[in-house]
Amino acid sequence: MIKVDAISKTYRVWTSPLSRLLVSLAHRCLRPLTPDIYEGIYSRHCTEIEALGDVSFHLEQGDSLGIIGLNGSGKSTLLQIVAGTLQATSGRVDVNGRVAALLELGSGFDPEFTGRENVYLNAAILGLDAAQIEACYEDIVRFADIGDSIDRQVKTYSSGMLIRLAFAVQVHVDPDILIVDEALAVGDARFQAKALNKLEEILSRGTTLLFVGHDLNTVRSFCHRAILLHGGRMLSDGLPDEVIADYLKLVQSQQLEDTSNVESKSVTNGFSVDNYMVNRAEIDGYGDHAELSYDSAIDIRLNLSLGNSAAAPFLILDIIDQKGLQLSGKRIPIPCEQHETDKISIRINLRCCFQQGLYRFRFRIVDAPSIDQTRLLSRQDDLISLNMVEDMREKFTGLFPVPISFEWSESL
Repeated sequence: MIKVDAISKTYRVWTSPLSRLLVSLAHRCLRPLTPDIYEGIYSRHCTEIEALGDVSFHLEQGDSLGIIGLNGSGKSTLLQIVAGTLQATSGRVDVNGRVAALLELGSGFDPEFTGRENVYLNAAILGLDAAQIEACYEDIVRFADIGDSIDRQVKTYSSGMLIRLAFAVQVHVDPDILIVDEALAVGDARFQAKALNKLEEILSRGTTLLFVGHDLNTVRSFCHRAILLHGGRMLSDGLPDEVIADYLKLVQSQQLEDTSNVESKSVTNGFSVDNYMVNRAEIDGYGDHAELSYDSAIDIRLNLSLGNSAAAPFLILDIIDQKGLQLSGKRIPIPCEQHETDKISIRINLRCCFQQGLYRFRFRIVDAPSIDQTRLLSRQDDLISLNMVEDMREKFTGLFPVPISFEWSESL
């Protein structure tokens, strides 16, 4: 459906409007005869900025790719090139099928037109004829849920109303390829939930998804694969959990750039700062993986290595489901008197009241004088895991039970 072959994008930044004229004249008059003089003029009046460099990937029908990276890494530029709204400097992009792209807030909407008129305009641009637009119009309006505002000019809309209408159009035109650039972060919680459900629905029909966002849980939930961009280049390409781990390590390294006397390094399934890490993790009596029945009790044994840069160290245990979503966890203070040594052990008791499925544990060590002031020192994923073998849907729905009571009475 999408084939991106070694694309690059370079922007030219001119020192002044006149510089563009001077360089153009020099290109025509001087470059054929005296290329060295031309290059000198060009370098003085123009700076080249590489937004993307040698990026390649391909997606088959039904694939979903998440693109993550720090701000300025080239994510939005890449999506615009794939969507056809931006031309690459070099390389080639082949796209097969109808593309629906939600790249910027209200992109493609005429502010002077009403919401109704913009629905017809956008759907026509995406390739639908009048009959097809009529067939899906009511579904679009119902999904956007902006009431009578559909007949008002779009320039009077709030940002939330605009993104709801734009998203509704894109997902109801039955696209072969859906491109989303952080649009879901704009709507309110109710709209975000509805939008995520709609994404699941269209992906189940075989639509190919290209998604950019800073919400790592959304990337884990909807993407079969992910790539990490940094400085316009691909740093990693693989399963979402693996690429997200690389991203978090990159974020941590950026935070530590101005910190002296602190060492960051890769460790088993994660990274460590100043030697803070989990050296060993096991489930007592099972090792690194346990097959359990509902309501089983286990002991998790951890051996930790500690540095000396944390004033208020905490161990955080996170419970992760099969999609990589965090279900729950525990924040455990590391005792100050024990922290004076470089080794420490802990036993954590856990009763496993989970629905059938696979569950993994993530361990983090942080320096947290307060919740708002937290510095990540270590993160390690998938050191231990559980497989719950009993189907408990007769007793509760979801992944784990919560206290719920009820009482029947006769109707009044």
